[in-house]
Amino acid sequence: MNETTFPQAPRGRSARVVFTGKRRDFFRLVRRGALLELVTAGFYRFWLATDMRRALWSGTAVEGHPAEYTGTAKELLIGFLFALAILAPIYLVYFLIGIEAERAKAFASVPLVVFFYAFGQFAIFRARRYRATRTVWRGVRFWMSGSGWAYSWRACLWSLFALLTLGLALPWRESALERYKMRHLHYGDLPGRFAGTGSDLFKRGFWLWLLCAGFVVFFAAFVWARPHVRLLALVPLGFLIAGPFVYSAYKAIVWRWWLSGIRFGDVCFESDLRSGALMGLYWVTIGWIALFVVVDIIVIVLIAALVRFNTAEIALLLRQHPYVFFGVNIANYLVMVLCAGVVVRVYLIQGIWGRVVASATAHNLERADDVSARGDLVSALGEGFADGLDVAGF
Repeated sequence: MNETTFPQAPRGRSARVVFTGKRRDFFRLVRRGALLELVTAGFYRFWLATDMRRALWSGTAVEGHPAEYTGTAKELLIGFLFALAILAPIYLVYFLIGIEAERAKAFASVPLVVFFYAFGQFAIFRARRYRATRTVWRGVRFWMSGSGWAYSWRACLWSLFALLTLGLALPWRESALERYKMRHLHYGDLPGRFAGTGSDLFKRGFWLWLLCAGFVVFFAAFVWARPHVRLLALVPLGFLIAGPFVYSAYKAIVWRWWLSGIRFGDVCFESDLRSGALMGLYWVTIGWIALFVVVDIIVIVLIAALVRFNTAEIALLLRQHPYVFFGVNIANYLVMVLCAGVVVRVYLIQGIWGRVVASATAHNLERADDVSARGDLVSALGEGFADGLDVAGF
């Protein structure tokens, strides 16, 4: 499939973006962080996120100059606590109205759902602004202006339009929102902009939309006909098998389109990421998680067998210590979640980061040699909102 290229200024000094991070080092970092998250009831995640960002930023270099992440875990913690103080009453109102809405069989909770979506988009923009002001390259900091609410209403309107067009408008949504973010992003006194267009993204990925639409039509026809009801069980299996292929190809297309559209003044980027470049990472993640589930099932079966042959002793233990069974279940759940979290962070964060940045080439780098510092630091409140709403990016 031929890829559309963006028009670029005449290329001056060029350099490949290099990623030097090692998977084994990152694995040790997130494994230790997962254990400390368990011990601290999750509060160590602010320190883990900071360590992960420092590892990823410092492993990304252009012309031998690595990026630097200057944010701190204390900033993230304080931002989260402030955000939680604001969000907690909203969550309480949402909960109470949701109960009343169910009782009245009405849709009173719908406005709150819309509000949370809009507020989530606001948080995404503000979190990106925080990360930008904590990113330094060659001693010059990135910074970001713009309004989180202006971004939010744009995101909501574009999301509604994409929904009404059954996803066809999604490329234009991504393009419009990225243009807004990039035109408010600066590297020192170099203004950012985004050269990608919705039509470029559509041309790259329209075949995925056709594939998904075809599968949905086939599924609808299959359900309508229903020659054998038992065969309906194959439909979810088809989604599970096709999902990683389609999603990983979509993400690779979007990453290549996004990187190739970034501009800072005359400095531009180009990516050669293939559509299937991320597919293996998703399947490895699925494989590891499936292995964890199988091992967990085997352990549960062995414990059940032990209980069966020691019924009287186990019953006496449960009567004397009724919380043992509950504690074992909670421990099993936490271990599974932590193991899955380690795998996701190693392959779907560090793995994807490494492949994406290593696919990029920067051009006209001489235009970034005499950049003057600009901009101010912003608080981590936006990052706290994103974390509290579970929409935090990386």
